[in-house]
Amino acid sequence: MSRKILKIGVLTSGGDAPGMNAAIRAVVRTATYHQLEVIGIRRGFKGILEQDFISLKPRDVGNIIQRGGTMLLTARSEDFKTPKGLKQAVCNLESAGIDAVIVIGGDGSMHGAAALEARSIRAVGIPATIDNDIQGTEICLGVDTCLNTIINAVDKLRDTALSHERIFVIEVMGNGSGYLAIEGAIAAGAESVIIPEMKWSIADIGNRVARGYQKGKKSHIILVSEGAAKADDVAKAIIKETGMEVRITVLGHVQRGGSPTVRDRNLGTRFGYEAVNCLVKNDTGNMVGILNNRLSYSPLSEITTSSQIDKKMYQAIQNILSV
Repeated sequence: MSRKILKIGVLTSGGDAPGMNAAIRAVVRTATYHQLEVIGIRRGFKGILEQDFISLKPRDVGNIIQRGGTMLLTARSEDFKTPKGLKQAVCNLESAGIDAVIVIGGDGSMHGAAALEARSIRAVGIPATIDNDIQGTEICLGVDTCLNTIINAVDKLRDTALSHERIFVIEVMGNGSGYLAIEGAIAAGAESVIIPEMKWSIADIGNRVARGYQKGKKSHIILVSEGAAKADDVAKAIIKETGMEVRITVLGHVQRGGSPTVRDRNLGTRFGYEAVNCLVKNDTGNMVGILNNRLSYSPLSEITTSSQIDKKMYQAIQNILSV
């Protein structure tokens, strides 16, 4: 494991996130500065098994920092998780002369990076998931852009909700994490939020809706995390509870797309730059993150999902800010 690193691979895995291209760009250009050869691995861990490798030089990553998605494409691979698949992946990387990999993705991707690190392929991870549910970093790549997309949509929906004096139930992504829902609710001034980390009831929401209209409110916005409930089910239950008219909007995969915000472009650049520096120093087996606005380093083998929601603000939305 102490041999000098001369050739590195970079891949994106799992769900795409805005800012991945900024990280790829920083990896390639920082590695080139250090005279390291860079191989782009297309379609994540699946690409390792299929030896879908391309050479990357500084000009190859020009004009991508502003683009959403990932130029390296992404996929999930169940075969990689098997002992046979992992053995083949290591063999393919070694055959290509790749000494180390930088893995950009969510917690599953970090687990894949840890598996490679444990089997002679040095690895550094970059957290990129709109769910923002990875231990070891306060913010993941793609979250800020996603939240801005949510706010843009909710602001527009508020206009029509006010015009028709309606209740709107808006479903956002997040899997088992309510981070997007609660942060979106704070920024959009939503009256209610439903997240998997906290107990909720239709009766409580119905009472909150009724109180709001009694006080002169003209609309009621409810943000629902997909991991807690489905917008259609919530809407039907509210109609039954209140007898009022309800409309639903499921934002879906639009939340993953679009040009990255300044924060995600800069975060991706910082992560990519530092990931290569870790390899140069032979300090591998870690995920680069942000804690207290400073770069942090967490062992890949210890990375798990972790809720980042602010429970105090959840209570504030429900009981104070929605009045």
